Amino acid sequence: MKILIADDDPISRRILEANLLEWGYELMVASDGLEAWEILQKPESPNLIISDWMMPRMDGLELCREIRNMEKSKYIYFIILTAKGEKKDIISGLEAGADDFLTKPFNQEELKYRTRIGERVLNLEHRIMELANIDSLTGLLNRRAFMEKMEQEMSRTQRENNSFSLILTDIDHFKNVNDTYGHQIGDLVLRRFTGQLKTLARPYDFLGRYGGEEFLICLPGANGLQAASTAERMRRQTEDMEIMLPDDSQSIRITASFGTACYSVESEKDVDSLIKRTDVALYMAKNKGRNCVCNSNHSELGKGTTVSFNDPPNEEA
Repeated sequence: MKILIADDDPISRRILEANLLEWGYELMVASDGLEAWEILQKPESPNLIISDWMMPRMDGLELCREIRNMEKSKYIYFIILTAKGEKKDIISGLEAGADDFLTKPFNQEELKYRTRIGERVLNLEHRIMELANIDSLTGLLNRRAFMEKMEQEMSRTQRENNSFSLILTDIDHFKNVNDTYGHQIGDLVLRRFTGQLKTLARPYDFLGRYGGEEFLICLPGANGLQAASTAERMRRQTEDMEIMLPDDSQSIRITASFGTACYSVESEKDVDSLIKRTDVALYMAKNKGRNCVCNSNHSELGKGTTVSFNDPPNEEA
């Protein structure tokens, strides 16, 4: 776990560093509140802060108030380190948003266990957020969490004048899997399918369950051609995949259809409009016979030759 120390006293900083490093924590260090505030603007900044109260440029209480006013997806646990120990001072710190206090000169064991309390709180918050944001069956982002992350990606792309692409995929004739083998096997198929998608995604791509057997993949920095190439690899791997039944009696093969769209800073209004274009491309892939990739300008990019369940084209996908 990463901890930010903010203290203008070099001796106090060194003591904190020595103890926290001994206990296995990763550290970032600031010599005043303003420097700590600048660190917190960076990606992957710490979520636990031990800050002195009295510091130049920005003191600990000012830093705490700024943190509580900032928009951040994860909670920041704030421990005030101070020589002030009167009740009115504690109340002032709590009003500013501090979670805990350590009185100088601090006891080593007290520092350890108050830090551990903060770590437990943050781990619990992480677990709660996981439960709120993750689809329990597939382990992907749920629809709400995916849309929130998409909004963030769109804002970042606009700031950097970059691009990103979206893939929408749907398992072909998935209803037949449930009808033939039951919903438990259907769940197994969904898990294997999404596991395959994850292996072909880059570390910074993110995937979400859009609904039922439909899944979205966001590709930051990717153009339309790259998105189509990724979708085609996913299509081929899905077509080649064998899913063995739990009793090893037989295996199932599936196929999937893919629609892709590239975000345009000039023309795209919002996330919904990009998803709509991707959905249109997926609809095109379904109409072309399924097990293929289409992009949003209606160009077919790949087509397989095997479909597991040969229903008439007008039946439910």
